[in-house]
Amino acid sequence: MIKRVILIILDSVGIGQLPDADKYGDLGADTLGHVIEYNGGLAIGNMENLGLGLIDDIKNVKKVENPIGCYGRFDEISQGKDTVTGHWEIAGVKSEVAFRTYPDGFPQEIIKKFETLTGRKVIGNKPASGTAIIDELGEEHMNTGALIVYTSADSVFQIAAHEEIVSLEDLYKYCQIAREMLTGEHSVARVIARPFIGTLGNFSRTPNRKDYALIPPHDTALDLLKAKGLNVMAVGKIEDIFSGRGITDAVHTKDNMDGVDKTLEYMHEDTEGLIFTNLVDFDMKWGHRNDAKAYGKGLEDFDRRLPEIIKAMKDTDVLFITADHGCDPTLEGSDHTREYIPFLAYGKNLKENVNLGTRRGFFDIGQTICDIFNAGKIKNGSSFLREIKK
Repeated sequence: MIKRVILIILDSVGIGQLPDADKYGDLGADTLGHVIEYNGGLAIGNMENLGLGLIDDIKNVKKVENPIGCYGRFDEISQGKDTVTGHWEIAGVKSEVAFRTYPDGFPQEIIKKFETLTGRKVIGNKPASGTAIIDELGEEHMNTGALIVYTSADSVFQIAAHEEIVSLEDLYKYCQIAREMLTGEHSVARVIARPFIGTLGNFSRTPNRKDYALIPPHDTALDLLKAKGLNVMAVGKIEDIFSGRGITDAVHTKDNMDGVDKTLEYMHEDTEGLIFTNLVDFDMKWGHRNDAKAYGKGLEDFDRRLPEIIKAMKDTDVLFITADHGCDPTLEGSDHTREYIPFLAYGKNLKENVNLGTRRGFFDIGQTICDIFNAGKIKNGSSFLREIKK
């Protein structure tokens, strides 16, 4: 009997371009394969032992003859390649229209309205790296109190402010104002608080980031599990991605290793249901900054902790490891990439060496989790529980 699922999202660890990658400007994308190639190989033997190297068409990963896990890859059905779209699809939402992006910054009517509602001027209003824009505009912000607003290739409205100039309480309030504004024609996927500290030439972002996502358009796997009286424990930005919907407990994290620590803390509790973890550093710190070396080290760091996670598993636990999109750091630019996501599963109640092949739709993961708990049907998705369960 399975009583708990630990679902870990390696944020942006895609494994090769999707068939429609050309429509997104992502031909040739292969986040994992290129990171391994760039680093001349990686020590990720624990994921290889689960079957990572046997996934269809995966590149540069060792093939283990008798892996202890189940493995496969998933094709994204939704339009888009962002965090919200990917996570929502895993939980059962098919996004028919990609969220709007702003390559030239936000329209002046949006900026003027935001300035009126917050009582603060806006500077920036352009696509930018989060670290670069605070270096560029941080001093002006500190001198004037104006909010730094910027976006990226993703559907985001980001607000950066120094914690000594704008309190976290006020920054979060301004983000909520923006979230309430940005609906309808201007429904960006996320509004993100980006607080920072430091002095000119030495600014750094703090862990007090907060995301304000749109509310999912219908019930997800998380809602069905919660309605059945199960725990849905969110680690990292999961709570923000789902706007708190379907969550019973949540904790935010400082970095990937803190995310693993918090996941282990939840695992040590006597609960039944889902532990849903996002490890964001792959995307935020390394993919978007084109840092393939650090990306590789991050993969090795996670792999080193996998035995610790597996050791903490109860006999009634199962572990799912996957991703939400790609963010190939070896490609020009710093955009998400339209890629397949890997899937690895392990547990005492699961078979070994099961190849799930290529499946259409991330939402099959969500439906499988619902089937484990007899929680009902989500709007989209087909379960593969019979294929992996002993």
